[in-house]
This record gives sequence, C-alpha cells and structure tokens, in this order.
Amino acid sequence: MVNIEKVIAIDGPSGSGKSTIARSLAKKLNLLYVDTGAMYRALGLVGSKRGLDLQNEEEMEQFISKVELVYEGQTGSLVLIDGENLTHEIRQHHVSELASKISKDPHVRNYLLEIQRKLAQDRIIVMEGRDIGTVVFPKAFCKIFLTAGPEIRAKRRFDELKAKGEKDISLQKILQDVIERDHRDQTRALAPLKPAEDAIILDTSEMNLEQVLDDLKDIVEEASEKKTVELC
Repeated sequence: MVNIEKVIAIDGPSGSGKSTIARSLAKKLNLLYVDTGAMYRALGLVGSKRGLDLQNEEEMEQFISKVELVYEGQTGSLVLIDGENLTHEIRQHHVSELASKISKDPHVRNYLLEIQRKLAQDRIIVMEGRDIGTVVFPKAFCKIFLTAGPEIRAKRRFDELKAKGEKDISLQKILQDVIERDHRDQTRALAPLKPAEDAIILDTSEMNLEQVLDDLKDIVEEASEKKTVELC
C-alpha cells in the first residue's frame, strides 16, 4: 500500500520555478526530489524522435507498453528511457510542447502515475508537477501551489535558455508558448491544472529563490507538525 500522506506536493504552471525550487527544498530537507514534468518531457521527446503521433492514443498505448522509464533523481541522471539518459536534452524549449501533448493521454498518465506512487512507498518525497496535490497524491500532508505572472515566467525561462547557450529563441515567442501552455493545461479534460482545495498558494513574482525557500520551509515544517509527519 502506497503511503500517500508523506508527500510534499508542489504544483504550478509552466515556468513557475517548480523544478528549481522543489529540487532546492528537497536538498535542504535531505529528501528525494521527484520531477514529474521530466517524465512527461522524456516520453514526449522519445516518442517524437521515434516518429509517433503524440496525440494518437493507440500509438501511445503501444509505445508505453514497451518502453522502460527509470527515474534516478540525480543531478546528472534524472530520467532515463530504455537506458538513454535524457536529463539535459529534455530541457530544450520545444520539449515543453511535446510534454503538454502527451499529458492529455490517459494511458501515459496511468503509466507514470504508477511509477510516481511507487517512489513514495518507503520515504518522504518532494514531488512537483501540475496535478500532484489534486490527482497523484490527494492526501499529501503538505500541498503548495506556486505561481507567477506569465510575463515573469516567460522572462525566467528566457534567461535560463540564454544561459544554456540557446540562441534561436525570443522572449515574445516564449511568452506566447507560456500562455498557450497555461490554456492547454487548465482546460484539458483529464486532470486540469488547478490548486488543490487545501493547497497553500504562493505567488513568487516578486520573490527570489532564497525568499521562496524560506517560506516553503516554514510551510512544510508547520504542516509536518500539524500532521505529525517526521521529516528526518
């Protein structure tokens, strides 16, 4: 039986800083960090490379029935598919759209749901995504919804990509992609993006990383005390 209580669930829209923040929080608390977005990105990337129609449910069902995804959760080896380390390749900007397309597929979601829940069987984890507190772990002891204005999120993403050496990208294009991604995620029939009813919403628009981490640490410690969850 999966222990669905001992999970710190961090949800939020694309570009809200979930990955960086969740990774840093997990390190600060000495817990396993689980990036569910990386799983969707990896499957979308590999499916695209193999010439699949990512919006064809039959093709995707066959694909995931044969593929092996391994989540290692390490800085240089986050996620592998069929033995191929995709940790760095999945961070390319165009992969975000691939992930969004396959996230609507129930076969893909069920496949990843099983992997995600297994990761929480024997330990406390910090898991981030878009439906962790609403679908994956609805009884998580701590639920946080990170958000920021679309312009802020686009600028953060633009700066991140420029720092990684990507040149053929514009801030306006990223902003357009962020807005479109928000719309797809919020209006999809299956597990739409929204805060859990009992989630604490934190707008990071005017906050730096350390300020966000300080706030999250306080939120987690208060929740762990209230729900009697031992963090160590």
